[in-house]
Amino acid sequence: MPEKNKLAGSKPSQSTQRYLDIAEIKDDTVVLRDGGTRAVLLVSSINFALKGEDEQNAIIQAYVSFLNSLSFPLQIVIQSRNLNIDGYLTKLENLEKEQTNELLRLQIADYRAFLRDLLDLGEIMTKKFYVAVPYSGANHEKKKFWERTMDAISPARAINLSQKKFNRSRDELMKRVDFVISGLSSIGLKSVPLDTQSLIELFYNTYNPEVADAQKLADINKLRVE
Repeated sequence: MPEKNKLAGSKPSQSTQRYLDIAEIKDDTVVLRDGGTRAVLLVSSINFALKGEDEQNAIIQAYVSFLNSLSFPLQIVIQSRNLNIDGYLTKLENLEKEQTNELLRLQIADYRAFLRDLLDLGEIMTKKFYVAVPYSGANHEKKKFWERTMDAISPARAINLSQKKFNRSRDELMKRVDFVISGLSSIGLKSVPLDTQSLIELFYNTYNPEVADAQKLADINKLRVE
């Protein structure tokens, strides 16, 4: 009984969100708690092993030139996930049931069985490649005493200045993004910046890998905040 009372009186565990560096995600930009901003690019891949020797050397030289042209750090992230095709298999099963042509129905059944057997042989992994582009700039400037005082007197003014600072930081960040996209293109890699929805899904899936497949995020445009 004392143990139950002890558990009943214990405080709920704090959310892990308070330990993350991310303050918010808006306008296709990750805003950190220290005021820094980040953009994330989804990048294609190259089958380097299938290239000829001359092509491999050209790719290496282009990559070296790209790295030497950078005046800021980049973070390259490779995510490996188990390939989940349950939705695709369900779709095939429904098509099989609806198919009136017996030959096509049997072909769909054989194809579905083949995929099942292939998955049973071992885990099939899918890889995605990301490049995180940072910008800190003026976000780390310390406010003077009179600025802190004015912010306390007029919160609306502080919000306005904060938005201006964010816009300025984002403009500089996007310049870096364009530079990185151009540099990756010279290597033969296609890249695209993640929008707000994609960024939220990326971090949700990263920090919740076990529940991400079962609990999908809703479209942020359909969310209603009370």
